[in-house]
Amino acid sequence: MATLAPEIALTPSAAARVAAIAAKQGRAAILRLSVEGGGCSGFQYKFGFADAPDSGDAVAETDGVRLVVDDVSLDLVRGCAVDYIESLGGASFQVSNPNAASGCGCGTSFAV
Repeated sequence: MATLAPEIALTPSAAARVAAIAAKQGRAAILRLSVEGGGCSGFQYKFGFADAPDSGDAVAETDGVRLVVDDVSLDLVRGCAVDYIESLGGASFQVSNPNAASGCGCGTSFAV
């Protein structure tokens, strides 16, 4: 496994939320971030839980919670920070991506 830091970061807020969800579901506290084609702007972020990192995954850890990213997706999200935001409009994981040339209003898709 490769080490991500400082290529990508998981904020303490996001780590706490992942830990809480994982504990409720009886799962490992491992969040997988991947990028797929689609969405309003060409690419979209996909979040899910992983049981363990896959071979070739890059891994970042914050407060005992791991963020894993496959090598193909890493090229599109290198330098990103994954945060968990709660606001009047709802709560969600958000990616701050310095590689994105543009994004959409929903905040889940981007173009490079």
